[in-house]
Parts: sequence; C-alpha cells; structure tokens
Amino acid sequence: MTLSASDFEYPLPEELIAQRPLLRRDHARLMVLHRAGGAATHHVFNELPALLQAGDLLVLNDTRVIPARFFCRRKTGGRIEGLFLKELKPGVWQVMLKGAGRCKLQETLELIGPAGDRAAEVTLADKADEGIWTVAVQPVSPADQILEAVGKTPLPPYIHRGEDDCDADDRGHYQTIYASRPGAVAAPTAGLHFTEKVLVALAAGGIAICRITLHVGAGTFLPVKSRQIPQHKMHSERYELSGEAADALNAARDRQRRIVAVGTTTVRLLETLAAGGDPFTPTAGHTDIFIYPPAKFRAVDALITNFHLPRSTLLMLAAAFCSPGDTAGVQTILVAYQEAIRRKYRFYSYGDAMLIE
Repeated sequence: MTLSASDFEYPLPEELIAQRPLLRRDHARLMVLHRAGGAATHHVFNELPALLQAGDLLVLNDTRVIPARFFCRRKTGGRIEGLFLKELKPGVWQVMLKGAGRCKLQETLELIGPAGDRAAEVTLADKADEGIWTVAVQPVSPADQILEAVGKTPLPPYIHRGEDDCDADDRGHYQTIYASRPGAVAAPTAGLHFTEKVLVALAAGGIAICRITLHVGAGTFLPVKSRQIPQHKMHSERYELSGEAADALNAARDRQRRIVAVGTTTVRLLETLAAGGDPFTPTAGHTDIFIYPPAKFRAVDALITNFHLPRSTLLMLAAAFCSPGDTAGVQTILVAYQEAIRRKYRFYSYGDAMLIE
C-alpha cells in the first residue's frame, strides 16, 4: 500500500484542541494503546508508574524552550511577528517572519521591547523559502540574552493568545519540569505531563530514567504538503547524547529491557543514533530524520506521546510505531484517535497523552 499525506487526515471538533494546560500536569488522561490488535484502555497520567514495567528505561528530552517569539516594527508603523530559529554567528540570526511579504532586503526594523520601545535594530540580510530570513541584529549581543528580555513563549499557532495574554503563565506551563538545556522553539509536549511526584514513583517502581537532548525546531508545526510523503523535507535539529545516557541505553539493550521514549523527538534522536546498529556512544550533531510507515524501529520499544495534528510528521511517526515494518499502523492510530474524540480527550500540545506499547 502506497501512502499519501491525505491518508493522515481526520476530523477533529475545534473544542477538543486544548487551549490551556491542566492545573495539575499529571491529571491529564492517558490512553494505553496495544499495537497488537489495537486495543485501548483509559487511565490518568499519574498511573504511569504502575503501567510501565520494572526494569524499563524511560528516556526524556531535556531541551528547554527559549522565548523565541518576538515583534518588530517597520518605519511605516507596520508590525511583524518573528520566530527565532538559530544564531548563525554573533549578531546574525535565522528567523521566520510573519507578515513580511512587503519587506525588502536591507530594510531595517525595530525589535520591540517589553514597554513598546526599541530594544535593537534588525536588518533583513537574506531571504529563503517559507518566510525564513537571515537578519543582522545591532547591537551585537548573545541571542539568548536579547530574547530573554524581549521574547515571548513560542506557542503553536492553534493555541490562541493575545500578544500579551498570559505569557508569564505559558513560560512555565509550556516547559517540562526537567528542561535544562536551552535551544528549542517548541516544547517536547509528551513530557509536559510529568511531575516530581510521578518521577519519584517511577524510580520507586524500578524504572530507570535517562536524559537526551534534541532541540525541537519550528518544522515540528509544519504539515506535510507534498502529496507523496517521501518528498517532504524535514528541518534539521541539533542533538546531544551524553556518555551517561549512552551507557544507560547500552545497558538496557544488553539486559533486554524496554526503552520507553517520551515524545516523538526522543524517538527521532534514538532512531537516528541506532541506524547503524552500533552501540550508543557520546555524540552531538544534527538530524533531519523523517519516520513514517512502513518504518522499522531499532531502538524504541514503547512510546509516550500526545495526540497530533492531521497530516503532521508526528502523526506519521506514531502510525509507523503502531505497526513497525508495514502500513497497518495508520488504521490503528486513526481508530484510536476516533475513540479519543468520542471520549472527548484533549488534543495537541496542552492536551492528553497516549502510551503505545
């Protein structure tokens, strides 16, 4: 069966798109989907320690979301929304600009500060596809320092906020409790459900935990527009695997214990590193791996993930994981999603969770 992007469409009532996080992270609902047969059971996320097995290795992505959303002002007074992607060198950023269709190369914009004042100047140096620009920032300062002062939480476009609405709250909520390595422009949202209480209970249940880092990029929001799925180009994202994490992953493999990935970002990194079949070793680099049916999996045995957008690469990865090596997982995941809709699960970044095992 040859799949196209349209095979990953499903109807979702708008009211099921979670606009706010739950007050208690670990009170999110948790669907447990068994890929053999597609049977599902329904739980609360704080039951996770009892649902996993003693000896499992739980792998977390410890990337930290930076306040990457910012606003600029043209000399005409027009406002432009921006999303920081990466710092190419001191004073030179790659950004995504919304509403900059009339802007010209070498035009200078004002970077707007928290009081509506000019915090810096941004000169448009080069333009690429999909609204991506290279800009020169003056005065030259580290990007993280500037963004901490003027940036806002880069919420996904389906979460609706006013320009200043509850940014302080989202800075805390749109961040895992174990986030420690700044660099992401989107949260690894499966990890948003964890609390210290859940982590303590996991350790008490004999479930080991290790941390890896993959800095989630803006490409995670983009749907697959190509009719033929393999034609879709993934954005490259930075990663790092420590020696401690490599040792934990190799020990789990040697002892034939399950590796449980928290989030599709964790899966993408682990499968990138396992592609050669060699033991895990400390490393850093970039990956643009795209996982879709009928992919096979070399590293991951179980997956904790959220409910994803239609036509998204995240949904395609989850479908692939439901039935490794063939395309049957597409039907499995879509049937599970329909059950979640019937039961009024909350969808997307601030929504509920699924454990596929």
